[in-house]
Amino acid sequence: MFEETSIIPKQYFKKLAGTNDIWEIRAIYSGNIFRLLGFFEQDENFIITNGFIKKTQKIPLNEINIAEERKRIYYKRMKLYE
Repeated sequence: MFEETSIIPKQYFKKLAGTNDIWEIRAIYSGNIFRLLGFFEQDENFIITNGFIKKTQKIPLNEINIAEERKRIYYKRMKLYE
């Protein structure tokens, strides 16, 4: 079941400390905890870079690295279209 709200509770959406402005979105579905990582482009758009099923307390470093690399690639490509 999905819920619509204008304000996302902190338990579902937070900035990851020690990253290059990477944020985490949390979702629970069928007993699984899903994590989506991404970043804000300007102030209104959120770009999702990758997702995974979280099985431990800590987010795997390789998932953070993927998000940061895709963010870098995204901005590099955006400069080509300006």
